[in-house]
Amino acid sequence: MKVAQMDIDVQTLEVKNNPAANRFEVQLADQLGVVEYQKEGGAYIFTHTGVPREYGGRGIADKLVKNALETAKAEGAGVVPLCPFVKTYIKRHPEYEPLVIDIP
Repeated sequence: MKVAQMDIDVQTLEVKNNPAANRFEVQLADQLGVVEYQKEGGAYIFTHTGVPREYGGRGIADKLVKNALETAKAEGAGVVPLCPFVKTYIKRHPEYEPLVIDIP
Protein backbone atom coordinates (compact mmCIF):
# COMPACT_ATOMS: atom_id res chain seq x y z
CA MET A 1 0.00 0.00 0.00
CA LYS A 2 1.42 3.33 -1.07
CA VAL A 3 0.87 6.37 1.10
CA ALA A 4 0.61 8.56 -2.02
CA GLN A 5 -2.54 6.67 -3.07
CA MET A 6 -4.16 7.54 0.22
CA ASP A 7 -3.31 11.25 0.02
CA ILE A 8 -6.48 12.46 -1.61
CA ASP A 9 -8.60 15.56 -1.40
CA VAL A 10 -12.17 14.35 -1.05
CA GLN A 11 -13.51 17.76 -2.09
CA THR A 12 -11.91 17.46 -5.53
CA LEU A 13 -12.97 13.87 -6.23
CA GLU A 14 -15.32 13.59 -9.20
CA VAL A 15 -18.29 11.28 -8.75
CA LYS A 16 -19.66 9.87 -12.00
CA ASN A 17 -22.90 8.06 -12.68
CA ASN A 18 -22.13 4.90 -14.67
CA PRO A 19 -25.60 3.71 -15.77
CA ALA A 20 -24.11 0.82 -17.78
CA ALA A 21 -22.67 -0.60 -14.54
CA ASN A 22 -25.61 0.56 -12.34
CA ARG A 23 -23.42 2.56 -10.01
CA PHE A 24 -22.12 5.95 -9.01
CA GLU A 25 -18.35 5.76 -8.81
CA VAL A 26 -15.23 7.66 -7.90
CA GLN A 27 -11.75 6.70 -9.06
CA LEU A 28 -9.28 6.11 -6.20
CA ALA A 29 -5.91 5.39 -7.83
CA ASP A 30 -6.47 1.93 -9.37
CA GLN A 31 -9.63 1.21 -7.36
CA LEU A 32 -13.21 2.47 -7.21
CA GLY A 33 -15.52 3.71 -4.52
CA VAL A 34 -19.12 2.91 -5.48
CA VAL A 35 -22.80 3.27 -4.70
CA GLU A 36 -24.56 0.47 -6.56
CA TYR A 37 -28.19 0.72 -7.62
CA GLN A 38 -30.96 -0.76 -9.67
CA LYS A 39 -33.18 1.66 -11.53
CA GLU A 40 -36.84 0.75 -11.70
CA GLY A 41 -39.16 3.23 -13.32
CA GLY A 42 -38.72 6.52 -11.52
CA ALA A 43 -36.75 5.08 -8.60
CA TYR A 44 -33.16 4.38 -7.65
CA ILE A 45 -32.90 1.29 -5.47
CA PHE A 46 -29.58 1.69 -3.65
CA THR A 47 -28.15 -1.74 -2.81
CA HIS A 48 -24.52 -1.27 -1.77
CA THR A 49 -21.97 1.38 -0.88
CA GLY A 50 -18.29 0.46 -0.85
CA VAL A 51 -14.95 2.20 -0.51
CA PRO A 52 -11.62 0.35 -0.41
CA ARG A 53 -10.52 -0.15 3.20
CA GLU A 54 -7.38 1.97 2.86
CA TYR A 55 -9.55 4.93 1.85
CA GLY A 56 -12.09 4.51 4.63
CA GLY A 57 -12.92 7.21 7.14
CA ARG A 58 -12.29 10.14 4.79
CA GLY A 59 -15.87 10.95 3.83
CA ILE A 60 -15.67 9.34 0.39
CA ALA A 61 -18.78 7.20 0.93
CA ASP A 62 -20.66 10.28 2.18
CA LYS A 63 -19.68 12.16 -0.99
CA LEU A 64 -20.80 9.25 -3.18
CA VAL A 65 -24.16 8.95 -1.44
CA LYS A 66 -24.79 12.70 -1.46
CA ASN A 67 -24.07 12.81 -5.20
CA ALA A 68 -26.37 9.83 -5.84
CA LEU A 69 -29.19 11.42 -3.82
CA GLU A 70 -28.72 14.80 -5.52
CA THR A 71 -28.91 13.08 -8.91
CA ALA A 72 -32.15 11.34 -7.93
CA LYS A 73 -33.54 14.63 -6.63
CA ALA A 74 -32.62 16.49 -9.85
CA GLU A 75 -34.32 13.78 -11.91
CA GLY A 76 -37.44 13.86 -9.73
CA ALA A 77 -36.77 10.20 -8.90
CA GLY A 78 -37.59 8.41 -5.68
CA VAL A 79 -35.06 6.40 -3.71
CA VAL A 80 -35.27 3.05 -1.96
CA PRO A 81 -32.37 2.82 0.50
CA LEU A 82 -31.79 -0.94 0.85
CA CYS A 83 -28.11 -0.26 1.58
CA PRO A 84 -27.61 0.33 5.33
CA PHE A 85 -25.08 3.11 4.67
CA VAL A 86 -27.51 5.02 2.43
CA LYS A 87 -30.29 4.52 4.99
CA THR A 88 -28.07 5.92 7.76
CA TYR A 89 -26.95 8.85 5.60
CA ILE A 90 -30.58 9.83 4.98
CA LYS A 91 -31.31 9.66 8.72
CA ARG A 92 -28.38 12.02 9.33
CA HIS A 93 -29.51 14.32 6.48
CA PRO A 94 -33.30 14.54 6.79
CA GLU A 95 -33.53 16.90 3.81
CA TYR A 96 -33.37 13.72 1.68
CA GLU A 97 -36.23 11.92 3.50
CA PRO A 98 -38.85 13.23 1.03
CA LEU A 99 -37.09 11.24 -1.72
CA VAL A 100 -37.64 7.91 0.07
CA ILE A 101 -40.44 5.80 -1.38
CA ASP A 102 -41.81 2.31 -0.87
CA ILE A 103 -41.90 0.01 -3.82
CA PRO A 104 -44.76 -2.44 -4.12
